[in-house]
Formats: sequence, C-alpha cells, structure tokens
Amino acid sequence: MSRASTIQVIFFDAADTLFHVQGSVADIYLTHAVQFGFQEQADSLAAIRQAFGRAFREAPPPIFAVTEPAQLKHSERLWWFDIVHNVFYRVGMFERFDDFFERVFEVFEDPSSWRVFPETASTLAGLKSQGFELGIISNFDTRLFSVLRGLGIADAFDTVTISSLAQAAKPAPKIFQLALDKHAVDPHEALHVGDSLRDDVEGAAGAGLQALLLDRRSQSATLPSGVVRITSLDEIPTWLEQE
Repeated sequence: MSRASTIQVIFFDAADTLFHVQGSVADIYLTHAVQFGFQEQADSLAAIRQAFGRAFREAPPPIFAVTEPAQLKHSERLWWFDIVHNVFYRVGMFERFDDFFERVFEVFEDPSSWRVFPETASTLAGLKSQGFELGIISNFDTRLFSVLRGLGIADAFDTVTISSLAQAAKPAPKIFQLALDKHAVDPHEALHVGDSLRDDVEGAAGAGLQALLLDRRSQSATLPSGVVRITSLDEIPTWLEQE
C-alpha cells in the first residue's frame, strides 16, 4: 500500500518552501536603508545579514492576544518593527529609521518582491489533480494572503493557517492541530513539507503528521534518524507512491 492511499491532506510551509524573496532580506534592507540616510560601509551587507539572523532567532513567537483585524495587523507591524530595529541597533541607526521601516514593511507585502520556485505551480497542480487537499501552515503574518494572490498560487490551497490568526506558532502542536481540524483529518492522514528542521519537520512530527524536509541546497549534512530529505517539491509525488 502506497503512502498516497493514507495521505489525504498535504500542508506546506510558505516562504522558502513555495516561494522566496528576490535577492535577500539583507539586500532589501540595505538598499532601502541607504535611501533613508543609512551610512553604508564595506561590510554593511554581511553585518545586516548576521544581525537579522540573530534578531529573528531571538524574537518571541508571532503570537498576539488580539483578534480584531486592525489590531492584529498593528501587532504584526510592531513585532517586525522590533526585529528590524534590533538589526539596525547593531549595525548603525539613522535618523529616518521609522520612515525606512514603513517602506520596507510594504516591500515584503508586495508580491513583486517574491518569486515562486520553478516547480511550485506544477507540483501543486499535479497534487490537486490526484485528489489531495492542500493547505499552508506558516509563521508568516497576514501579508501572506496578498503575496499568495499576487504570485498566482492562492487558489491552489483549500486552507491557510498562519500563526498570528491561530495564536500559535510552529513548532507548537497547536497550529498543526488547528490546520488538521479545518480538513477534519487525523494527523497520520496528513503530510507537512517545509524547509525548517525544527519548525516544520520536528514540529509536524510532534503533532503526529508525516513530514518531509525541503533542503534545496543539501545544507544539512547529517539529519536525525527518520528525517526524510527532498531537494525539490517535485519529489513529493515519488515519495507518495512509495510503500
């Protein structure tokens, strides 16, 4: 019996799984910061990249105690403001930082700042044609909806579950359970695919789902026992057909 006979729903992480930012976050930060008065140095790009990685890792989960849409969007904005402020506190603050932040926050809501991976659309279409329900489980904020629409892949998904609306963030089991409930399936009937070992693979497995690690550049040299690695989304159908 193949895995496809058991799996009913396939969930995906969003950023860096289905699509990616054009260039890099550090590139975008630097380009716009200079326009608002940041004094670029020879090592600015590397410094921003390192500072962002640290600030993002140290940030609390994007979970907020509000549900009203305007308040939620405000909370998301403040969460990102703290991260970006943390970055430039380390690499060099500048007078028009607030204006810069407003601009760069809008940039990441603009679908033109993102690109789908080459195999994303065809893989999603193929899985839909085979009868699988598709969903997204992501720690992205509400800007995800406009990004998905702009990239032309929103209609592929039956559900989208994001941390700020779920009031839970990966790798917590709660966000996975909420996504499962939307499809009325048990955990063993679902597969989750994502690029983070901790958030996607370990998080999904902890909630009882099957999981695949998307490691496009084979960066993880050694993986824990039982973790299955794929390097492209178009490997999913082959995995599903295996016993």
